[in-house]
Amino acid sequence: MCGIVGIHGHPEAARLAALALHALQHRGQEGAGIACSDGGTVRTHRSLGLVGEVFGSQDPLEELAGSVAVGHVRYSTSGEKALRNVQPFTVRYRDGQVAIAHNGNLVNAGEIRGRLEQRGSIFNTTSDTEVVLHLLATSIQGTFVNRLVDALLQVEGAYSLCVMTEDTLVAVRDPLGFRPLVLGKLGDATIVASESTALDLLGGEVIREVAPGEMIIVKDGGITSLQPFPRRRRHACIFEHVYFARPNSNVFEQSVYDNRFGWGQRLAKVAPIEADVVVPVPDSGTPAALGYAFESGLTFKQGLIRSHYVGRTFIEPSQQIRDFGVKLKLSPVRSVIAGKRLVVVDDSIVRGTTSRKIVRMLRQAGAAEVHLRICSPPIVASCFYGVDTPTQTELIAHSMSLEETRAHIGADSLAYLPLDELHAQVDPETPATCDACFSGVYPVAPRGSDPNQLPLFENDEPSKV
Repeated sequence: MCGIVGIHGHPEAARLAALALHALQHRGQEGAGIACSDGGTVRTHRSLGLVGEVFGSQDPLEELAGSVAVGHVRYSTSGEKALRNVQPFTVRYRDGQVAIAHNGNLVNAGEIRGRLEQRGSIFNTTSDTEVVLHLLATSIQGTFVNRLVDALLQVEGAYSLCVMTEDTLVAVRDPLGFRPLVLGKLGDATIVASESTALDLLGGEVIREVAPGEMIIVKDGGITSLQPFPRRRRHACIFEHVYFARPNSNVFEQSVYDNRFGWGQRLAKVAPIEADVVVPVPDSGTPAALGYAFESGLTFKQGLIRSHYVGRTFIEPSQQIRDFGVKLKLSPVRSVIAGKRLVVVDDSIVRGTTSRKIVRMLRQAGAAEVHLRICSPPIVASCFYGVDTPTQTELIAHSMSLEETRAHIGADSLAYLPLDELHAQVDPETPATCDACFSGVYPVAPRGSDPNQLPLFENDEPSKV
């Protein structure tokens, strides 16, 4: 649940990185940072807060001079919420300076950290990313690239990385390709980013996806591609398309918008209902709701309006005012809702708390019926690859049947998109995605819950992307 960007060969690399991070803000709202090199010194500025808060003035960017930069927006999946865990991490070791930005989650980081600490290593953060730096620094391989490969051969799990030295940018994805990463250009500059929307904002051109297990090295204007890891069956995270990515992005070489629209169409076929209007839960539910309306012939209307000034986490101090968390994010349009039979389309249900509040809000606004349609299967298992869903027992679909869930939420009916329909839209021939949160089948065995891992949806389900 992070966004990364790397830029090489542009005199305003840090400024471009800041703009790219704005386009990736939906991937992390806790902290932001940029490391930049002028060819001799790597300088870093990072802080808690949104990109506009961290880089809202010219002062931080003025200090980040150079043509090579990496940037990061963070939402905690490993490590406490503290400034020391905001990336990029920058260190100096025997061969110079190195900065790293990571999207993903390393399932064996705790084991590696324990071994390194027994040998005397001292960690400055509680993030799993730091183990890569320690493995890099202690490697006996002869070159920086070989040391990085040596380090990554020892970790397991999900990673898309941007790693920078004084004059080199390296972008790499894990062999299973869990998290996205694209390669592009802007004039003579090379850019890598979590999503294509970052390149769109910069006016750049997407060249292609960084392949699973590929390492791209950019230095002195040249680009080298290596495949240093054993080839594995691809397992791209399907939840990127369900929820995380922006609708205008191409992720894993597929349109996010088209997939969400298609899931809505499929949902209308498998779970039709007599109703008056289709209402999305904005924003990630909107393309699916449009697809549902198109296929069913029902009218689409914006019955819920989202405030874009509310962050992803709202601290709710007491039960008495707890409902205000949803009310601050979503407001009903009574003229659309009152007296109508609603089909309410959302991307997913995690704990069910937000869905329950939304249904109650719609009934208070006068809805005659509320039929909830979810454009993904029930979430029955936790993720260990960068999406920190709650523990399995907290997932409503794990502990309740469909009818129990419907009753708990208070909807007149509830239906999910079946797993085979989810796959049929994304990969109709051969599934090449990770669907562990829906199926419970893990492509890399989880190593148990890391005590430093934080729940993604602390008090509620997330605000919509």
